Amino acid sequence: MRAYKAKAVERIELPEREARERHLREAGYNAFELDADAVFVDLLTDSGTGTMSDEQWAALHRGDESYAGSESFQRLESAAADVMGFERIVPAHQGRGAENVLYGSLLSEGDYVPNNTHFDTTRAHITNNGGEPVDCPIESDLNHSFQGNLDVDAVRDLASEVGAERIPAVVVTITNNSLAGQPVSIENLREARTVANDLDAKFVIDACRFAENAYFVTQRETEFAGESVADVAREQLAVADAIVMSGKKDGLANVGGFVGVRADDDELYEQARQRAILFEGFTTYGGMAGRDLEAMAVGLREAVEEAYIESRVEQVAELGELLQEVGVPIRTPTGGHAVYVDAGEFLPSIPREEFPGQALVCALYREGGVRGVELGELAFPGTERDQLVRLCLPRRTYFRDHLEHVAETFAAVAERREDLQGYEIVDEPAMEELRHFSAELRPVE
Repeated sequence: MRAYKAKAVERIELPEREARERHLREAGYNAFELDADAVFVDLLTDSGTGTMSDEQWAALHRGDESYAGSESFQRLESAAADVMGFERIVPAHQGRGAENVLYGSLLSEGDYVPNNTHFDTTRAHITNNGGEPVDCPIESDLNHSFQGNLDVDAVRDLASEVGAERIPAVVVTITNNSLAGQPVSIENLREARTVANDLDAKFVIDACRFAENAYFVTQRETEFAGESVADVAREQLAVADAIVMSGKKDGLANVGGFVGVRADDDELYEQARQRAILFEGFTTYGGMAGRDLEAMAVGLREAVEEAYIESRVEQVAELGELLQEVGVPIRTPTGGHAVYVDAGEFLPSIPREEFPGQALVCALYREGGVRGVELGELAFPGTERDQLVRLCLPRRTYFRDHLEHVAETFAAVAERREDLQGYEIVDEPAMEELRHFSAELRPVE
């Protein structure tokens, strides 16, 4: 059962099929270019798209909009310390702003950065700051409880190949967004901490979905059975030197983020502060209004409440079960924020170079006004990743009727799958790592 009830609603409407065809064509067959009012069920992302609580809306009215020394910043700082164990934070307008601040402070030209699996903006920021992102996921079967873990041996092999001095940071993303939202164990985080120590590197955790990861730890890692999500959330982050946080995920806010730095690391903290002033804003607002700082301060505390996080993860599992009932191949077990569909298996007649994931994304919108996102060859060119489509559930937003519509849409697409075409790129930006956000495509004749 959902751990919330609706206090405000927004009217949504499914456009006629002819209109959906036109919208898709005008968007260059790129879901990012669709207008939101042309979408019926929007599963593009969980980043900033969730529904805030009444307590968060009330907190907005406390917003201290002072340029420096804002009381709202102090409340966010206190929440980050209490919930995540980081007493020093450098705010940013969102997670990718925090990535720019941190990786711009840590990296030099020719550095290498291993990660359990880099997501799109992380990969882009590392590349943009002269580094080389290297994916080091574990090899695991689908019964593995923590498929998102970092392969620490692969990190050691990388250090042997390029030299430890060229690895300034070891990064682990929790949960592993690029690998079907799968969780990371605390045991693995401790191993990653040891590797970072051995390499004299900073250990960074991308903590955007820290609460969801903590919930899975309480359910699957024996050492933490019976522990509260709040306690585990702090424990899993305790091994990190720094964290990158998008408040638009497990901050339950519509905007905002920050870098967290250990209290004894004056050098990194000062570097991050100065870079944030240049790119984001002053240290006590970082590109956010005071009201946004307030909303995130409340959201961080709500994210580790047992009733909320359990209903959140259960809803994702519910969507996965509905899709499996109509024969859709998904990655199992489901993760904490999205269901990942294997588009390569769903559309075996469309070759990788014709973007089967994008073909499925377009078909879902054309058939039922459902917007998902491709996480395959289009989003991660040249990485040899599986051809996935992510269906990302906004927090506290949709109900079972919406999930059933998504499943019915998949069933309708499946009936016509043999008629679906692949796609080719007509125009794309210079930075390949970000091409899926704005590339223009067309059906392959």
